Amino acid sequence: MSLHTSFSRSYAEARQKFLDAARAAGATLADFPHPTRRGSAGEALAMDVAWAGDAQARRVLLVTSGVHGVEGYCGSGAQVALLGDAALLAACAAAGVALMMVHAVNPYGFSHLRRVNEDNVDLNRNFMDFTKPLPENAPYAEIAPLLLPEQWPPSEADQAALMQSVMERGLPWYQAAVSAGQYHAPDGMFFGGHQATWSNYTLRRILARYGAGRDALRWLDLHTGLGPWGYGEPIYMGPDQPAPIGRARAIWGSNVTSIYDGSSTSAALSGMAWLAVPETLPTLDYSGIALEFGTLPVTEVLEALRGDHWLHLHPEADEGQRDLIRQAMWHAFYGDADDWREGVVEQVREAAVKALAGW
Repeated sequence: MSLHTSFSRSYAEARQKFLDAARAAGATLADFPHPTRRGSAGEALAMDVAWAGDAQARRVLLVTSGVHGVEGYCGSGAQVALLGDAALLAACAAAGVALMMVHAVNPYGFSHLRRVNEDNVDLNRNFMDFTKPLPENAPYAEIAPLLLPEQWPPSEADQAALMQSVMERGLPWYQAAVSAGQYHAPDGMFFGGHQATWSNYTLRRILARYGAGRDALRWLDLHTGLGPWGYGEPIYMGPDQPAPIGRARAIWGSNVTSIYDGSSTSAALSGMAWLAVPETLPTLDYSGIALEFGTLPVTEVLEALRGDHWLHLHPEADEGQRDLIRQAMWHAFYGDADDWREGVVEQVREAAVKALAGW
């Protein structure tokens, strides 16, 4: 399979390519069907797992796609390409490492071109202890009326009011206010949920099933939408502690950024998916990074997300408006160009190779 054909234009196509590539690689497959929802074309939805390597391997390299639904078009393509990379599979075997791929952690968002899941929940804000008080995001509550106006595109007056607020507070404040996550507005943007979602529960099941009894796990979680075009920013995924941050940088390089020290393009977040590892497998030797591939300027990405959430609130919107909003989401989270796709595969492969040496 050529690099270009590793990538897909629909969830159903991406899933089939993943399953075919896994079988061709001799991987063992398991599927976790979505219990209640279907895809945008009525297709079945599932979280799929491919295990390539010794079933008894003590060390595992995990690569995940589609935590943020629509971002799965990037991650799935990289997974398919890696499954077809005989040299990488041989390097994993030589290192005594099993390669585990989890395809479409959020299959609903993947199929429906949404970043959130079927409950409008951002999965990377959903891994919380819901028995305890949830974080408050006062800046989001302040700016929310401007983010989601009654009409789309916004009126000149609505847009001017938002831009005035951004100019007064600054773009970093705006990005953090919107994207840090909020837990009080279920129909709002970057909603973290009020309970664990199906994807949250299922990912934990997968970690427990495949991780129990192992010694070590290295995790590459593939994302898009922040940073320069085609650059895969390696963002540390772990606790705010010097030792594990230093270890991630020793494995993947000094350019690994962190939300804790302000070096990342991402805002500081809560409820991130990596928390499932220590909570499910507390004795496992773990280190992980997200690779965040840039597409458009952050203001354009946030604009696409505003439109998507407006559409969520206005199901009566006509098909022409729907198409424009979907196109904006596609371009915000997928770099539809060969140089971008090639760079994605090269950088994911490089991170995988580094992980093989980082035990």
